Formats: sequence, C-alpha cells, structure tokens
Amino acid sequence: MLFTSATYLIFLPIIVALFWILPKQFRLPMLLVASYIFYMSWIPMFILLIVPMTVFNYMLGAYMHKHMDRKKQLLTFGIVADLITLGVFKYANFFGSSASFLWGAASHQHVNWAFNIILPLGISFFTFEFIHYLFEIYRGKTPIRSFVLFALFAAFFPTQIAGPIKRFPDFLAQMQEHRPFQLSYFDEGVPLIILGLAKKLLLANNLSLLVQMGFRNPEMYGALELWLFAWAFMFQIYFDFSAYTDIGRGSAMLFGYHIPINFDLPLIADNISDFWRRWHISLSTWLRDYLFIPMGGSKQGKWKTNWNIFVTMTLGGLWHGAAWNFVVWGIYHGLCLVAHREVSEIMAKSQMASAFIKSKFGNYLSKWMTFNAVSVGCIFFGMPNIRIAFTMIRKMFLLHPILMPVEGKMPLLLKADLPIFVPATVCMALALILLNIPVSKLIESGVLKPKSSPLTAVYCTALVLLMIMFLSDTSSPFIYFQF
Repeated sequence: MLFTSATYLIFLPIIVALFWILPKQFRLPMLLVASYIFYMSWIPMFILLIVPMTVFNYMLGAYMHKHMDRKKQLLTFGIVADLITLGVFKYANFFGSSASFLWGAASHQHVNWAFNIILPLGISFFTFEFIHYLFEIYRGKTPIRSFVLFALFAAFFPTQIAGPIKRFPDFLAQMQEHRPFQLSYFDEGVPLIILGLAKKLLLANNLSLLVQMGFRNPEMYGALELWLFAWAFMFQIYFDFSAYTDIGRGSAMLFGYHIPINFDLPLIADNISDFWRRWHISLSTWLRDYLFIPMGGSKQGKWKTNWNIFVTMTLGGLWHGAAWNFVVWGIYHGLCLVAHREVSEIMAKSQMASAFIKSKFGNYLSKWMTFNAVSVGCIFFGMPNIRIAFTMIRKMFLLHPILMPVEGKMPLLLKADLPIFVPATVCMALALILLNIPVSKLIESGVLKPKSSPLTAVYCTALVLLMIMFLSDTSSPFIYFQF
C-alpha cells in the first residue's frame, strides 16, 4: 500500500474517522489492527515476523527491568537476537553471494550459495526501534507496561516502513495523553501530506527519468552530463525520502501525534558534518547514540575518535542495503567526515583560514563543495556496479570528455528529444530549495505566519494543480522501501 496510491488515500481517511469516532479505550487497539493490516497489504506472511519480534522485545524489556543485576547480559542477548533476525532476512543473500564469488574465484568452481530470501519491508527501521528500546531500559527507563502500546510503538503505520525512527519515551507519552479532536490537527497534517505527494509525484518521479537515462548508459555521456545526473540523483533521493517523511508526519498528525522531522534543509549544509546533522536525522542520531558513543565516541583521543566515526558510517552504509556499493558509500562518508574533522582542526589554527570560512563567499563555497561531495557519494548509492561508478567519477573529475557527442552529432542532453519536463523539474527542484531559505527567515522574523490558512490553502491548491499538470506517466516505490 504505497503512500501515493489510491488505496492509501482511501485507507487513511477511514482509519482517521474510526479513530476519532470510537471511544478512547478502543482507539489504540484499532490503530494497532489498522497498522498490521497496512503491513500485511504487502506480503501477509510477514506478520509472522513483526509480531514475534514485538513479543520477544516486550517480554525481554520487562524481564530486564526486574533483573537489573543482569541487565548487561540481557541487553547483549536482546541485541544479538534482533541483529541475527535482521541479518538472516536482510544480509543472508548478500553474504551468500559474496562467499560464492570468493569461493569461485579461489577454486575456479561455480557455486551458488544465495538463499533468495525476500526482504521484509521496514525490518531495518523497527529492528532499530527495538534495539533503542532495550538500550533505554538498560539505562534505567521504565518499560512500556501495555503490550498494545508497545506493539503500536513499533507498528504505527505512518512510520512503519521507512521511519523516521521513533524514540519510545516521546511516543509513549503521546499515546497515553488524552487528545480531544481538534481541527488544527488537519490544518497541519493535510498540507504536509499534499507537500509530500508533490515532492514524490511531481519532483522525485520525474527526476528519476533523467537519472535512469544517465545511470543505465553512463558511457554515452561526458563529464558535465554525468555531473548533471549526479546532482539530479541527489535531488531525487532528497525529494523521495523527505516526501515519505512528510506524508508520514502528516498522516500521524491527523491522529494528533507529532513525529520528529527527519530533514532540515540538508542540501544547503555548511559542511559534511553539518549535512549529517540535517539528513535522515532519526538515523544519524540513532547511530550516534547507540553505536558511536558505546564504541567510545570522542573521549578516547583523536585517532580512536576518527576510527569510531569511520566504523559508524561504514556500518551505516551497510544498514542502507545488503550490497557492496552501500558499503563503499558508507566508507566514503566515513572518510569525508574524518577528513573534515582533520582539516577543520588545521584551519582553526589559522586566523586567515578561519576568517575566510566565516565570510559569505567562504560559506557559499563550503556549501557548494559539500553539495558536490554528497552528490559524488550518491553515485555509489545508486550504482550497484562499483567499477562503473568509479569510472563515472574519474570521468567527472578529469572532465574528459566534457560533452560526449554521439556519432558526431549534438550531445544527448542538448538534443530536442529530451523531455521538456526534465529540465523544468530540475528548475522547480532548485527553486523549491532556494525559496525555502528566505521564506524560513520571513517566518522566523514574524513577517509570515507559518499557519496562515489562506496562504496554506493557496499553496496546497497550487501543488495539486501542478501534480495534475506534470504527473509522471510512471510511478515508482519510495527509494527507502528497500532498506
């Protein structure tokens, strides 16, 4: 049941209506049943995965709270059990095919140890929520007493498939709080849903056509064209994933629940470290709190800190997907973060360098370099063939050839058969990013009101009209569904 499907746009209002019509004691059980129906709409048998994992972590959390003298062993047992489950379903195929390749290369015999296991949707996200829950019980938090509340924490359908990764104390407080019906929930939730639909259907899906054009046959294009494909893919990922988050947050708001933001204008980040404070915030903070800090964080010297950053980002890359291109993507970002940390330390010792970075030109240059560094990383993210990805990057940086003519004719990206909506979509994407900055400043200064009903109505109407006019003929699932 895609967020952008007609089925979901029928399902959501029905569940919202039932939620507010039913007496309070029936609302959360109904919402839990609806969340399981939503999950089973993909592959019904995977209910046999999420329910046992929920029961296991619920019981283990309660048992750990009663036996705090054994909390370290119980936490280790719970994390290992959760990660083994995640590993079997998400990484068995990856490790099997990798072992097959290595054995074949060493013995010159063809073997196939792939398991052909279907990846359950959302398993990475709710597994991380379970691990977070066990960690917090270990640190002294009181476990959730009600099984319905605990199960809903993990299964809540607006965040079930691709996050954001919730923190249980905050979400539990919202579930336990009595919330009378308010029209303000719809004033805030409906525009978020419409904005998310516009990002996905109007921008991400149309940008994907341009990206596929380049990534399917990168050898046909020159350096500048490949840079355009990389930039387009960066925008596609941002609009695709932030669209899911917007629709999820808007859907949750219709029930009166606030889900934390997952993106904070990451494409205008000052540097790579700032980018990861703004991008997929729920994941980056999870990796910080439950991987980086437990490994020692930044308290064990510079080299150990750099190693912890590198390992955290490498494992974060592997979390994104069971393939070597995601591992390389994680390694790349780990190296970028370490390099930024070292360069920043050196530049901080120079007054001239510090003054330049603080200047407007230096700040804009840093933003531009960060955007391009992230765009280069996106090539590994989107290109499963690592060898071709390196070939693309080498051509991009060597600028040879700058444009690739085909049979002595005009370069492909300048030919008339390029769909008109492709450059139009790129322009709209850039406009949306750039306009977001002055609008945000006007809201902060009080010139604009963030909840101005007439302005919101006009804005949402314009988005709906644009979706009708420029809707892509093809629809694709959200990129983060595969994680």
